Amino acid sequence: MFTKLSPLGPKTSVAPHRQAFVIAFAVAGPFLLALSAGNLLDPIVRYDDYPALLARPDGFWDKTLTEGRWLNYLWHLRGLVTPAGVNFALYQLLWATTAAALAAAAAGAYERRWFTVVLALALLPTPPVFLMAPWASTVIPGLAVLALYAWLALRLSQKHMRLLLPPFTLLAFTAYTTFPIIILIICAVATRKRSLRDLTSLLLLFAASLAASLVLVYTLNWLVHGIFGIQLDPRRSADPAQGLAEMTAHLPLLRETFAVFLQKMTFQSELVLAFHIGLLAVSTVVVAYRKPLEAIYLWTVMALGLALMALQVLKLGFTIPARAFHFAWILYAVLIVRSAQELSQSSNLAGRLARNAVLLVAASYLVQTAVQFTQFRPWQSETRIIARHIQDLPGLVLISGDVRNFPSARKAGVHEASSLASRLNLLTQRDVILCEDHPFRQPPPSVCDTLPAHLRQPKPEAEPSWRIEPFAGGHVILFPPAQGHAVTHPAISSRTAP
Repeated sequence: MFTKLSPLGPKTSVAPHRQAFVIAFAVAGPFLLALSAGNLLDPIVRYDDYPALLARPDGFWDKTLTEGRWLNYLWHLRGLVTPAGVNFALYQLLWATTAAALAAAAAGAYERRWFTVVLALALLPTPPVFLMAPWASTVIPGLAVLALYAWLALRLSQKHMRLLLPPFTLLAFTAYTTFPIIILIICAVATRKRSLRDLTSLLLLFAASLAASLVLVYTLNWLVHGIFGIQLDPRRSADPAQGLAEMTAHLPLLRETFAVFLQKMTFQSELVLAFHIGLLAVSTVVVAYRKPLEAIYLWTVMALGLALMALQVLKLGFTIPARAFHFAWILYAVLIVRSAQELSQSSNLAGRLARNAVLLVAASYLVQTAVQFTQFRPWQSETRIIARHIQDLPGLVLISGDVRNFPSARKAGVHEASSLASRLNLLTQRDVILCEDHPFRQPPPSVCDTLPAHLRQPKPEAEPSWRIEPFAGGHVILFPPAQGHAVTHPAISSRTAP
């Protein structure tokens, strides 16, 4: 039988939660770095994360208008450039801090720390965190905001956490659109004096904070860009709805958004999906029976987060990537661990089964995450080989052909051919020119027009492999397309938010 250390009695103290955090982070931090070792020494960097990596604010300026990410823009002004591996490690450690603090707030008020550590481990492999890892340099300030607020939740009173909710909501919103929902989760989980009245006041405070954040960002955009609002990026191929009928027409996009989200969360396995749904249902029943107010708080935040996502899809007319759904996995992990915690208040079969189910989820996803971090290795290795070949070549270096459909590039999920140009520039410190037509970028430099036809538009090959060919002004790295494989442009082929 476990004894609760009540946070409400005369000996009120948050020390147990802080102790639980230290233990959880001591496990979570090194563990997360170890399981992501496949990406630690040479991290994958997406095309639009290079400005953050290289501290180039001009490369991120447009996103202040199209996404309102002003905090990230300020981060680009820092001037200090650190290696990609350092940035990725910092990204992981900030997430480990957030996970450990969240776990301590949710489950750390008990003498048995096992549940705190296991909840932290269940939060570590949150699939959206893995999906967002290639943008590690950009997301650092946003994760720092989450980590700080989660850490403060172990030290400050409920009243002070509510007072800090508006400024932290603003900071989170200007880092990543759905991060404010995680701020709300932290505040809800850290709430000790729960009641329906308190929940209502929390939701009203959050709504006001989110509305104020929108107004402040809109105003800043108006003062700086001359536009009151957020101007949608053309690459999203958005189709803003003007009425209920147009919003209804976007229902297929909503179904696609949630279908992709569920596929990403379950690795395209219907059996795994059924397991998660069953475990979530049982956990909800247990927590609702033992701690009804806690269940109401968690599910209200879940419903609010999903409603906000659905509203964005229906109103703006584009799908939302799975990496934006951090909040859903966080709430799922909290519910299943709290259920196991409640069932383990006495020694019985239900408690053992619940603990085993939680361990299965945490262990399987930790292993899957470690495996998936290795999928970038072939592309990283191949681009290092290319960099060595072009390091000392005389003249210009151009890239031509079908980069994104190259086998190792497809496996690594390379979104833009410009990722190769930026990476080679990073590895060799020399300019590499990309010759590719694209409707949302500047046209290829005129030097590309001087290439012979067989280099400007290489013919498809049965088993294409990259090679370096000379031309009058230098050398071109050639990526012939595969026979029968159409050249695709992911950035414009669907209404997907970057």
